[in-house]
Amino acid sequence: MFKVGIIGDGYTAADLLRLLTRHDYIEPVYISSTENIGKKIYELYPNLIGFSNLTCEKTNIDKVKEVCDAVFLALPHGLSVPMVRDLSKANIKCVDLGADFRLKDSSIYEKYYDMVHESPEMLTDAVYGLPELYREQIKKAQIVANPGCFPTGAIVPLAPLLQAGVIENEGIIIDSKSGVSGAGRTPKTASHFCEVNEGLKAYGVGTHRHSPEIAQELKFAAGNKTQLIFTPHLVPMNRGILTTAYSRIRSGINPSKIRQLIEDKYNNEYFIRILPEGVFPNTKWVYGTNFIDIGIYVDNETGQAIIVSAIDNLTKGASGQAIQNLNLMLGLKENEGLKLVGLHP
Repeated sequence: MFKVGIIGDGYTAADLLRLLTRHDYIEPVYISSTENIGKKIYELYPNLIGFSNLTCEKTNIDKVKEVCDAVFLALPHGLSVPMVRDLSKANIKCVDLGADFRLKDSSIYEKYYDMVHESPEMLTDAVYGLPELYREQIKKAQIVANPGCFPTGAIVPLAPLLQAGVIENEGIIIDSKSGVSGAGRTPKTASHFCEVNEGLKAYGVGTHRHSPEIAQELKFAAGNKTQLIFTPHLVPMNRGILTTAYSRIRSGINPSKIRQLIEDKYNNEYFIRILPEGVFPNTKWVYGTNFIDIGIYVDNETGQAIIVSAIDNLTKGASGQAIQNLNLMLGLKENEGLKLVGLHP
């Protein structure tokens, strides 16, 4: 039994605890907070009554080193770096659910997150935590940068197409719709019920922090720079992200290769479901699960490939993927604790 700590007490921390109640080999033994010190975690999240009796503590890295084999860091950007630096030196495996280790170029991090990275030398050591693309590296990693929710829904379907060179590197358009839980639990005017209900809006247009993360990973897949436009939208639902990606098929490529390549890449992946032709994802089908559903349409007349994906932003987009990563880091079955069927209706 591996002992793990969770640093942070937001939605992703709560989802980690929800999922780990089903895990046979990982036991949460520590959770920290800043605003809820001394409270039982089930007081904050009553769905955990009878499943977790952890008390929120003030963050104490020395205690974490004593009681934990691994740590999930569920913190705002900028806060994980010093903790991960300390923990990794003590041979504690770290999965960072924030943004501090996702970008390999510290100058881009500084531009999009408005702060200087404290340990840019660590960026080369951290492995980007998309198991379907970096499984072998994750198995050997001490630090894993858990991907953002929007990047997960965009990178997974597009990476094999760019890798194979069947779509153009330029002119990629990524349109994503997200539920409100992606904004976190801290109250903000923009995510109040009256501000969100019965409305639909784009935000972070041209400036969203996940844009460089998507661009980085698609560049790695393509082998050279890609040119893309990413626009997120907020929809009045709790959880889920639906992403539609548009790209041009390269001249001379048989359009049937689009589906074939995605199927060849992911058919044996437990958490990726390639939907039958003519069927497209619905966020309700993956609600509360670690699955990503992918639907594929090829327009033979215009030469466009339209790929639609759906994930639960808090599970495959955050906590579920974090557990998937830690399973690999600890030498466990990748789907341990994550064999969940979506809720319906």
